[in-house]
Formats: sequence, C-alpha cells, structure tokens
Amino acid sequence: MAKHLKQGQKAEMLAARYLANIGYLILDKNYRSGRAEVDIIAQTGTFLVFVEVKSLQKRFHGNPEDRIGKHKKHMLFQAADDYQMDNNWHQEIRFDAISVNFYPQAIKIEHFEDAFS
Repeated sequence: MAKHLKQGQKAEMLAARYLANIGYLILDKNYRSGRAEVDIIAQTGTFLVFVEVKSLQKRFHGNPEDRIGKHKKHMLFQAADDYQMDNNWHQEIRFDAISVNFYPQAIKIEHFEDAFS
C-alpha cells in the first residue's frame, strides 16, 4: 500500500478514536454512496455528524483542513443525503473536519465543528 494511503488510514483511525474519547458514537467509517465517501459518521446528542479527515506529514503545504475543496464538499453533501435517506434520519446534521498533522516529535489532532457552514 502506498505511503500516503497508510497515512490516511492511520489519520482516520486516530480521528475515530479521538471522537470516541470525547463521547461521540461512531456509526460508520468510510461510508460510500456512488463515488462519494464520508470518512466517519458519528452521533453526538441529537446530531448526526459527517466527518472529513485530512492529514499531512509536514506543514509545507498549508493546513490539512484547507485541502477540502468545493468538489469534495459537494460529494460529502451527496453522501450525507443518501445516508440520511437510507437510515431514515430526520434530526439535525453537521459537517465536521478533523486535521491530523504528523510531526516528527508528535501528532496533532484538530477538530473543526460545523466546518462547512
């Protein structure tokens, strides 16, 4: 497996663990609907939360969360619609982003609630 794919999987695992540790219920990982994918779907209180996880090895290219473009957001919204229909969800939803920076001396996780509003 390519190095960037392993890094992405590790970032998603760390993000799911982080969310679980702060009380989120992880409902699904890598949910696919057509070409759209959501990295993590979780629930906190009355919110269904769709989470996009981004990671970088170094900060030379900006912040990971800045790499979520217009097309990716559109795909997230499409997958979220499908998930809600498939699971008969009629309560509140939210889109979060989690960035994972892999520094040589530490890993930094940042959580951005309601990231795309």
